[in-house]
Amino acid sequence: MMVVGKRAADEAEGYKMEIELLEKKQDKMVFLLKGTSPSFANMLRKTIIDEVPTMAIEDVEIRKNSSVLYDEIIAHRLGLIPLSTDLDAYNIPADCTCKGEGCSKCELLLSLKVKGPGYVYASDLESKDPKVKPVYPKTPIVKLIKGQTLELEATAVLGNGEDHVKWSPALSFYKYKPVIDIKKGVVDPQAVAGICPVDVYSVKNGELVVNKDKLFDCHLCCACTDIDPEHIKLNESNSEFVFTVESWGHLLPKEIITTAVNLMKAKCDGAVSLIGK
Repeated sequence: MMVVGKRAADEAEGYKMEIELLEKKQDKMVFLLKGTSPSFANMLRKTIIDEVPTMAIEDVEIRKNSSVLYDEIIAHRLGLIPLSTDLDAYNIPADCTCKGEGCSKCELLLSLKVKGPGYVYASDLESKDPKVKPVYPKTPIVKLIKGQTLELEATAVLGNGEDHVKWSPALSFYKYKPVIDIKKGVVDPQAVAGICPVDVYSVKNGELVVNKDKLFDCHLCCACTDIDPEHIKLNESNSEFVFTVESWGHLLPKEIITTAVNLMKAKCDGAVSLIGK
């Protein structure tokens, strides 16, 4: 056991995590995660998808519905509408001081009352909290004809993606950083550059070179090595990962990643505490 423990400690010391930002948009962030392991990268991915909480409609009381859609279909559509989320203002019901009975700290009421003719959009939902509202106002819910009515009251709560995908905040995924080794003497540099589907290569002074700004686009299809396997070698780094977070709009990518890291830290602290007892 002492040998195994020492080996694990030595491996941990070999990691020095760094983050290099590659792309940042309102709803998307791509970064290079360096000096870590596949297990950590996957843990971060899973925590983002399953455990970072967001607001979503959970209960719907239909008061009037003369549209062509059943109440259940409308309720299902409402549940999948992304809502902007204020993590500081609300608690997950099970963790709230009301013990899940429902209060202003863990529930939010939204109402909707529309008469046809015309479309009913997500923007027709009236929220009691201006900070929590539909992210995409033009999301259609149903179309009403003249004389039809839709009236309802909905309750939104914080939840986790592991309970239902409607609470999942983002699409999160990673890939191993591609490692390309080119030896001198490539038989047909132009053919290799031309066959790459993502333009990773170019030819300079008759030599095949890697376009540095295109390196992370490489998805290791091996079309290049099929032409010249002797001079071109493809591999993947086991300690560097191209990590992508695409938010559905509930939270900004930075908020999602920060919350996920804090959740992971809390789990690790809890584990250490249990071991110490």
